[in-house]
Amino acid sequence: MNLPNYITISRIFTIPLVMWILLSNRFSQATGAKELLAAVLFVVASVTDAVDGYLARRRNQITTIGMLLDPLADKLMVTAAFVTLVQFNPRIVPAWMAVIIVGREFLVSGLRSIAAQQGFTIEASDLGKFKMVLQIVAVTAAILDARWAVWQRGWFIFPMELIARFSMGAMVALSLWSAGDYFAAFWSKIDRQAQRRRRRAFVLSRRKKGNVAAT
Repeated sequence: MNLPNYITISRIFTIPLVMWILLSNRFSQATGAKELLAAVLFVVASVTDAVDGYLARRRNQITTIGMLLDPLADKLMVTAAFVTLVQFNPRIVPAWMAVIIVGREFLVSGLRSIAAQQGFTIEASDLGKFKMVLQIVAVTAAILDARWAVWQRGWFIFPMELIARFSMGAMVALSLWSAGDYFAAFWSKIDRQAQRRRRRAFVLSRRKKGNVAAT
């Protein structure tokens, strides 16, 4: 175990805490403490996703357990956030939207698992990285929108409902787009490997026939 792995584990333990805060009745509804605390914890947990990867590469501390825990933590965080929001704020996050976003995560995980078995990796695309940033905005806005359709702090006014609806719609579109992008990269790699195998088999079969003729 090392520091990046501890950060990843802390992200995993943050997930049920955020869910408990959002679905609990132990917080004052008048002050919005529940929404603020959950939003802050979600943002902090999301930021640790970049921090642990950066530290692991910088310190040369990439480990097998880290390679297992990091994607697991990401998938758990996305799934938990959107499943909870279906109950907490269904006006912004209906069930069909959560199914598309969570389904995309399972699709990409499945493609990467098959790719690993075939001996190659599928790197995170720029669309996937941008989706992660958009996800933070979308989930945070959806949490705060449950308490404030318009959130005002001093001179600053944030139309939370508008931000939440726009970012969630963009999240769904980008999830579908990036899923197609990952699948295209996966299929092209698999197709090239299949063609190489067919060519090798053809060459070997020709050599075998030549050897038989020579004898």
